[in-house]
Amino acid sequence: MLEDCVFCRIVKGTTPVSIVYSDERIMAFLDIQPISPGHVLVIPKAHAARLSDLDKETGAHMFETAMHVAAALERSEVRLEGVNLFLADGEAAGQDIFHVHLHVIPRFKGDGFRIDCGPGYGLKPDRRELEMVASKIREALR
Repeated sequence: MLEDCVFCRIVKGTTPVSIVYSDERIMAFLDIQPISPGHVLVIPKAHAARLSDLDKETGAHMFETAMHVAAALERSEVRLEGVNLFLADGEAAGQDIFHVHLHVIPRFKGDGFRIDCGPGYGLKPDRRELEMVASKIREALR
């Protein structure tokens, strides 16, 4: 646990939180700056700054918890026509709290939430370029 990490303080119980689920490894609670009502954050209780810092079991459990939260949101009275799962890993990806967290965001038409794509979005690279990038990733996976 890190004292300067707000999510570690939430896990420790020293920061107010509205918990929707908790077990020995994971906590899920309402975001205090929700994109829409019912916006939930799923975090590991043990501090992990980046996705690569998580063990496989905890990462899988986070995603499984997010699935259960999404299903519960569908059954609840929270306004919902769909759900986005969002995880920003690293500053360039938009991570602003460096404790891994998975957003479960209830969505409905007209909610105003958007993910803007860069200026090159929609331009399809040729197959050689795709294969070159795929080769680099395959090599890194070994």
